[in-house]
Amino acid sequence: MLTHNLGYPRIGSHRELKRACEDYWSSRISRDELLEAARAIRRNNWQLQRESDIDLIPCNDFPFYDHVLDLSLMVGAIPARYRPLLEKSDSSELDLYFAMARGYQKDGLDLIAMEMTKWFDTNYHYLVPEFTKDQTFSLTSRKALDEFQEARSLGFNAKPVLIGPVSYLLLGKEKEPGFNRLDLLDRLLPVYLQILGELQDLGAKYVQIDEPFLALDLQDKAKHGYVSAYAEIAKACPELKIILATYFAGLDDNTRLAASLPVSFLHLDLARAPAQLDAVLSLIPPELGLSLGVVDGRNVWKNDFVHSLALIAKAVEMLGSERVALAPSCSLLHAPCDLTIENNEVALPGEIKRWLAFARQKLDEVVTLKELAQSDSHRQHSNELKENLLDMESRRQSVLIHKPAVKQRLATVLPGDLSRQSPFSVRQAKQHALLNLPLYPTTTIGSFPQTDEVRKLRLRFRKGELTQEQYEGAIRRETEQAIRWQEDVGLDVLVHGEFERNDMVEYFGELLEGFAFTANGWVQSYGSRCVKPPIIYGDVERRAPMTVKWSQYAQSLTAKPVKGMLTGPVTILQWSSVRDDQPRSITAKQIALAIRDEVCDLEKAGIRIIQIDEPAIREGLPLRKAEWKDYLRWAVDVFRLASSGVADETQIHTHMCYSEFNDIIDSVAEMDADVITIETSRSQMELLDAFASFHYPNEIGPGVYDIHSPRVPTEKEMCTLLRRARAVLPPRNLWVNPDCGLKTRRWPETRVALANMVAAAKALREQL
Repeated sequence: MLTHNLGYPRIGSHRELKRACEDYWSSRISRDELLEAARAIRRNNWQLQRESDIDLIPCNDFPFYDHVLDLSLMVGAIPARYRPLLEKSDSSELDLYFAMARGYQKDGLDLIAMEMTKWFDTNYHYLVPEFTKDQTFSLTSRKALDEFQEARSLGFNAKPVLIGPVSYLLLGKEKEPGFNRLDLLDRLLPVYLQILGELQDLGAKYVQIDEPFLALDLQDKAKHGYVSAYAEIAKACPELKIILATYFAGLDDNTRLAASLPVSFLHLDLARAPAQLDAVLSLIPPELGLSLGVVDGRNVWKNDFVHSLALIAKAVEMLGSERVALAPSCSLLHAPCDLTIENNEVALPGEIKRWLAFARQKLDEVVTLKELAQSDSHRQHSNELKENLLDMESRRQSVLIHKPAVKQRLATVLPGDLSRQSPFSVRQAKQHALLNLPLYPTTTIGSFPQTDEVRKLRLRFRKGELTQEQYEGAIRRETEQAIRWQEDVGLDVLVHGEFERNDMVEYFGELLEGFAFTANGWVQSYGSRCVKPPIIYGDVERRAPMTVKWSQYAQSLTAKPVKGMLTGPVTILQWSSVRDDQPRSITAKQIALAIRDEVCDLEKAGIRIIQIDEPAIREGLPLRKAEWKDYLRWAVDVFRLASSGVADETQIHTHMCYSEFNDIIDSVAEMDADVITIETSRSQMELLDAFASFHYPNEIGPGVYDIHSPRVPTEKEMCTLLRRARAVLPPRNLWVNPDCGLKTRRWPETRVALANMVAAAKALREQL
């Protein structure tokens, strides 16, 4: 029985890749030093997997920024605006790669970055491929080939990983009308055949091709594309054993299609969709093997061996062990690296820690399941199985999990608790009268740059080197400086800057019951941006006000309105590792009640604008449309539960970023936020079309400043974007703001960009 892994976290156990990339971007290390740091991380990842006794170890699962961007560069799908970089004699492939990811503003060139959006229903962001009608493809980067040779030279049994050709095209976007990106498959496929042919010649035995769209609703054109593409691959590379990987959902109506493709193994996500196994087994041809994704690659809970062994036994009984492979359900990119480096008993008590498994431990689980499945006698005397049974029972019986008062309060929620006092048109008039803001009011999304000094403050406080009074005094000084600067630059609605917050989810989790935390449980969000998802292990409730003190202090410094800043219940849910012993909707409603209490306390403290960020609403949407209605109902309800306890005069904002809204715009409207701010700069306001065609009734702040890029947009550029917005939305409903919070940026670029943004808003006011 074969064991393999679909992908390993590329950031390093201590975020080594993040530090190396950021040092390279700021010219603190050379290109050669960056490349050497990357080689060290890859070598360590491969070694860890070999030590776990994984049979096939993935390679080409290590991007500097994003694996989809890697493939765009590999197949030569390079947007035309980057051609000047290709012509520069001193420009490298790495410079081009980072320019596509982050933008480029140097030597007279000003290039915007590629659009970024969420990877299916995860918090990982990928760079969206851009396609034109006359798109051509060619083997431009040899990264996949080079990393296979690198792994082989170090003695690892490497399995190259590629995104499949159909999924790659579906991940992209047509940048001009008149064609379907799947029309490009015939042009793209020869490059894939060249890559696979060279891998075969280099000695590759297995290649993993990821086709996650097989687990989504597919049109006939895509289905035909799968049939033709894999027939060509099988014909061109008969010696390669292809592991076709699907994940994040079940195959459902695509089961017959997937089982008919001429590959060696079909990988199933049995953590997300265990019921699909029966359907696949009923259709599987005699030449096809199954890879069972029985270990959850996206959550932190230990595997239930008894449950997994039952699934494995069912497959082995029909196929024989030689046609069964075991693996995590998906790439371990979405899991923290290693539980053994977590030693803080206060943040992560031992009782909770025994219920967990991170990436490295999940590999051990895969191998242990193989051993247990292959030997009845081993299973009967297995200490691993006995310990697993005890851990499962420990979690089920733990008194840490259940709080009767929380359950009782949730049971008393009434339909009236989900609605504001008056419709938006009434609220808008009252809010405009109270706030007295100009047309095109300017604001930011919430956070300001988290400088090294601010981070050191928090670290010294955690270490006990600063008293509570000293720490809070320093944070007050940072807050006052931010307020004064915002007044000077001319922003209309201010924020306190969030200098006291480590992360928009982790901060709230630390102040709520039912959450546990890690010291090193980092997970990549995009590029060098990593987050530490809190672990929701039990019922959630608020102990005391969480943000009121800092918002009230900031408001005391200025006559201008200061927004109270909160993270919404769906986003806290999505960006945490969530308990799996009750429906996610129940956990979300518990969080919503805690946020509702905070919203009401902010209003009582005199805060008249309260922002409840929900960037993860779209991300949480199930991959199958048949499941959307139920999710959207409870997701909208929990936002309304959190936001509806205030008077008409209190203006509720929400923020969403890097999402396509066309399919859910009616649900976004049902949330009934007074103002929604969204990311639109990378898409050049394309994402605003959904709001315009829907005639979205409430106010909107389309982002005009891409904060995920270090380049500084000009006033003229922002004016152009605002004019596009004004062409489709009434001016009185338009706000002016960046795409997202500014935590990851630096102050010099932030100051210039926001000054340009304020100038752009003033210029449009003058035109009216």
